[in-house]
Amino acid sequence: MSDVPDEKPAPAREPSSARERLVAERASTCERIAALQRDFDGIVEANALVAVDDEHDPEGSSTAFERAHVAALLSRSREQLAELDRALDRLTRGDYGRCEECGEAIPEARLEARPGATKCVRCAGGRRL
Repeated sequence: MSDVPDEKPAPAREPSSARERLVAERASTCERIAALQRDFDGIVEANALVAVDDEHDPEGSSTAFERAHVAALLSRSREQLAELDRALDRLTRGDYGRCEECGEAIPEARLEARPGATKCVRCAGGRRL
């Protein structure tokens, strides 16, 4: 009998932990979308209360920039939500965590950073060997 405990192989990617991560990221993204939508609606509402004359209003250009900035953040968050939904679909089908180009496993660190990733780092960078 040895004093060294049996070493276990590294666990395979567990669908339940991937699902938990995707669901948590999805919830966070939905919250971000709701907050950005409130911000956007507030900007639009505030502009409706003032005379719209961007050319002569010193605040006009900054308000337009703020509205465009929030709209861009909102659009990106919606894209991220769609990516997460597609990732959940891939998880259900059993092909989550596999590169859609080369078929290799996507490293866990990449999936933690980008849960909706569809490509490994090499393929995402366009560098196929």
